[in-house]
Amino acid sequence: MTTIDPTARVEDGAVIGEGATVGPYCVVGRDVVIGPNCTLISHVHVMGRTTIGANCTVYPFASLGGAPQSLGYRGEPTKLEIGESCTIRESVTMNVGTVGGGGITRVGNRGYFMNCSHVGHDCYVGNDVIFATSATLGGHCEIGDFVFIGGLSAVHQFTRVGSQVMIGGVCGVRGDIIPYGLVNGQYARLEGLNIVGMRRRKFTRERLAVVRSFYQKLFEGPGIFSERLSAVQSLAATDPAIAEILQFIDAGKHRPLCLPSGRNAED
Repeated sequence: MTTIDPTARVEDGAVIGEGATVGPYCVVGRDVVIGPNCTLISHVHVMGRTTIGANCTVYPFASLGGAPQSLGYRGEPTKLEIGESCTIRESVTMNVGTVGGGGITRVGNRGYFMNCSHVGHDCYVGNDVIFATSATLGGHCEIGDFVFIGGLSAVHQFTRVGSQVMIGGVCGVRGDIIPYGLVNGQYARLEGLNIVGMRRRKFTRERLAVVRSFYQKLFEGPGIFSERLSAVQSLAATDPAIAEILQFIDAGKHRPLCLPSGRNAED
């Protein structure tokens, strides 16, 4: 049974799914779709062309579907799509996209967004992510599956973060982070592989050894990075994780690669 508190304001045209609950003092815009069995606890504002998938829980003072924080936005009918079974805690903000960025911001399934975290316009966020308190994405970021972003960390616009990455707290991320990477520091630097996350994803000891060896050859070996990268290309066939990392590096476009401290592309 769908429940809408008498103090909530739901505009004509909004779609509220079966079994959803819209709590006290929520505001739901006319172009919004709330999926089945969602719960908007109270004081939630959902606006714009926003779709929220089934079984999501949204806590007080979250603001979803607001205009992109972009000087070029002129009120175009862009979108925000949020997947299923997400938990969106207090004061989280997620913005719709811009025409120049493809017109849509996408958030995957089963995300956990702690209080005051932010998803900027035109971002793509994968499944099973965790954003700790005040984790922030600039516009046009790409975040892979099973990524953890530590509290008070910020990811620069147009940055890519590969799957199963762990970003420590209070990090400024200015470069693309390879899948399975572990980064830390005021200006994030690559510290190794997210071994704990890989074990949780059922990597065997043998697989971990293979990927670690590849990582050491690529990021800790002698010579110029481009030479090391060329030398490890043949290892793509030895493990899917290695192939994924190499494909990620090859697809780089806007941002440099996040490298270990003291290293750069010319070392």
